[in-house]
Amino acid sequence: MTGDQRTEVKARSRRRAVVGGALVVALALIAAGVTWLTAKSSPKATHAAAPTALASDHVRVCGSRSALGGGPAVRPAGAVSVPAGDDSQIDWKHAHATYWFAPGIHTLGPGKYSQIQPGAGSTFIGAPGAILDGRQVNYYAFTGNAPDVTISYLTIEKFGTLGGDFNQGVVNASSATGWTIDHTTVQDNAGAGVMLGSRNILRYDCLLKNQQYGFNAYSVSGPDRLTLADNEIAENDTYNWEQRDPGCGCSGGGKFWDVNGANVVGNWVYGNHNVGIWADTNNRGFDISDNYFADNYAEALIYEISYNARIADNVFVRNAIGAGPSSPGFPTPAIYISESGSDTSVATDYNQSFQITRNMFINNWSGVILWENSNRFCGSPYNTSSGTCTLVDPAVANIRSCSKAHLKHAAPGQTPDYYDLCRWKTQNVDVADNHFSFDPAAVSTDCSASRGCGYVGVFSEYGSDPSWSPYQGTAVEYHITFGQHNHFTGNVYSGPWKFMALADGETVSWSAWRGHYGEDTDSVLTQAIP
Repeated sequence: MTGDQRTEVKARSRRRAVVGGALVVALALIAAGVTWLTAKSSPKATHAAAPTALASDHVRVCGSRSALGGGPAVRPAGAVSVPAGDDSQIDWKHAHATYWFAPGIHTLGPGKYSQIQPGAGSTFIGAPGAILDGRQVNYYAFTGNAPDVTISYLTIEKFGTLGGDFNQGVVNASSATGWTIDHTTVQDNAGAGVMLGSRNILRYDCLLKNQQYGFNAYSVSGPDRLTLADNEIAENDTYNWEQRDPGCGCSGGGKFWDVNGANVVGNWVYGNHNVGIWADTNNRGFDISDNYFADNYAEALIYEISYNARIADNVFVRNAIGAGPSSPGFPTPAIYISESGSDTSVATDYNQSFQITRNMFINNWSGVILWENSNRFCGSPYNTSSGTCTLVDPAVANIRSCSKAHLKHAAPGQTPDYYDLCRWKTQNVDVADNHFSFDPAAVSTDCSASRGCGYVGVFSEYGSDPSWSPYQGTAVEYHITFGQHNHFTGNVYSGPWKFMALADGETVSWSAWRGHYGEDTDSVLTQAIP
């Protein structure tokens, strides 16, 4: 199995979600006296907010009248009144207009392309009980390129057809700029519930049971400056795309692609039938903090061939328990960092240190894995993000220059230095002051070290493409482990944790991990099961 195939197996082969139990586990741990430990100061120190976060701090939106039912009960002054029933004759294109949807079910006519195309700066707001229903007839709810549209207090459901609209979206289908979607339910739709373009804001939304994604952040030029705050992102990928199209990497709670700057804060991401949140390909400048990830079938969070992020103060409970057993020998973790790190050449926040800090991990299949595929780089046949290259020096390193002709005999320090410029690197990652809590019996009867359960690690695999890759043998294994400034410091490990280092499949002792591989010298390991 190639390194890329292994990555695909562990990160992309999904079937069904394991849902529920996160709050029960959290409350049980709190009752048992488990605290958030910040070992930089002392294993006895506590982070006061963590138990509260476990019990009640994560946002609850879906089904909440207080979050979703606060739209105006009567038409606001100056607004266009949209009656319940067939609204296909409404002229939606007035710029800066406000449309008020009366209580009841709204439809858009019989055509598959019957849709709302807003005017610039327009606002769409629902009264309590206003539902926009696509009836599995209309493909899209809101589309077009008008900027600065606002959608509030609506339920938008059943757009698209079963198994259709792959990689399409229902709300903001064209990824227009400046949209705000707030206090809105987007559920039971084909494709992605919401597409995100530049300067888009999702806040206090329920993205529930959509066939592919809850959201998909993608545009041709690449979105920038996104905000996703206080949303409930749950049980998406109901069509089970990964089983129907193995290796597509195309479903879950939400996907980011080539996004420059995102704040992902305060969300509850749970029960998705694949990855919870997946940042894939040249994303940079991300703040992922204060979120609650629970019971996602696969990894809670993947950050892949991307740059510059802060992952802080999140809670991860029972993630990857569905996908974990299908990838024996390669730990399927709560956080999976794949060919990603900080780089000062990419001018965004967090380009000095890629921070994974002050997070709490409770009974996930595994914890944090830092990985770099030896055979995956710009121009490589193993790069599944075809047509994309690194961002560190696009004038020099691009699809044309990172080709077989330039790379076959490349070596570090040459001019141009294709050896370094053509690869995405897991580098400058600081995994610090986290609490890893693990009870195999509480995870699954399938949980065993032979199945990759209960691991933290930093490793690669032997370079195996002698035909033209310059990254041969143990080169990348040693780079990611010893030469790229990846450090584990000040963490607390509660339970029978194991550690994988240097080479794929290489389990090392706690003393070796603490003193040589992870350099986790000021961390604490207690074998006591929490």
